[in-house]
Amino acid sequence: MQEDLDLQPEEGTEELYERKTFKVDKGQEPLRIDKWVQGRIEGATRNKVQKGIDAGFLTVNGQVVKSNYKIKPGDEIVLMSLINPEHTELKPENIPLNIVYEDDAVMVLNKPANMVVHPGIGNFTGTMLNGVAYHFLQQNPNLDEESLPRFGLVHRIDKNTTGLIVLAKTGDAAAHLAKQFFNHTVNRKYVALVWGDVQEDNGTIEAHIARHRQHRKMFDAYPEGEIGKHAITHYKVLERFNYVSLVECVLETGRTHQIRVHMKHIGHTLFNDWEYGGDKILKGTIYTKYKQFVDNCFDICPRCALHAQTLGFIHPVTKQPMHFEAPLPDDMQKVIEKWRNYIQHRKTEE
Repeated sequence: MQEDLDLQPEEGTEELYERKTFKVDKGQEPLRIDKWVQGRIEGATRNKVQKGIDAGFLTVNGQVVKSNYKIKPGDEIVLMSLINPEHTELKPENIPLNIVYEDDAVMVLNKPANMVVHPGIGNFTGTMLNGVAYHFLQQNPNLDEESLPRFGLVHRIDKNTTGLIVLAKTGDAAAHLAKQFFNHTVNRKYVALVWGDVQEDNGTIEAHIARHRQHRKMFDAYPEGEIGKHAITHYKVLERFNYVSLVECVLETGRTHQIRVHMKHIGHTLFNDWEYGGDKILKGTIYTKYKQFVDNCFDICPRCALHAQTLGFIHPVTKQPMHFEAPLPDDMQKVIEKWRNYIQHRKTEE
């Protein structure tokens, strides 16, 4: 049996499912698919595997099958399973949520800055998912993580990235959404303020992304593609402020910190992105007044200036296209206006 493990994390939005591909050996005897899968996934129970199959998380030769399907030599099996490296207990908490849209299948949230998406080391409570679990349990007290793993989360965005995130409210919806992320059919647009005057009005960045060789919490671009995962970001300049630029980024792929890494790779680190060096003056003058102005901007937007503005996907039940826009948060709006006024003032002085 050959296995190909394909992890597809989303930009700061890391997807929380992994895709495993198996090819059944030539000498394999007929065997129920649920029993066969259970033997290959550590910690899997028969009941959990059957629920995953029923929800559409598994295909054989591109087709959804039932738990009693008997595998044959040469079958190609694709399984989507939850990536859960940190097995933390999820405690429901009554946390205010900015719900943009909700029905029986999906929920779309507008996440604020400084909110972690899900529990992990150092952040066991107070996360968005703690609030989502509480919200879902008010609607369905019988809901648990076995029936809806991690309470419907299929992707995530960084703690300090604001904007739109979609969750599933059923297993079927989770499977449908996860497949859309895998197939790169989810429409995601981000708005970022970056250092420097981006020369081209629009362009495409194509460079593999992997862990940084020296700093393990960071990622780096590898344009030769010798390591890491394939990544493509399309960008368009929205407005120029001489020393910084406002850009729109469209993700064709989704990798951890993709926008932050790709923009740094082309010399335009995100404004106030302290992990990647954006919390220093990278472009501009040496004058004290300018330094004070930039420091004031950092105070206004004390985070990486990145916002997940647009989210589009096919509804898992109605199969209709859904489209959502989240306005820029106040901190980014204010810092952009401050740069706009600064440049206007400089022009009148000249």
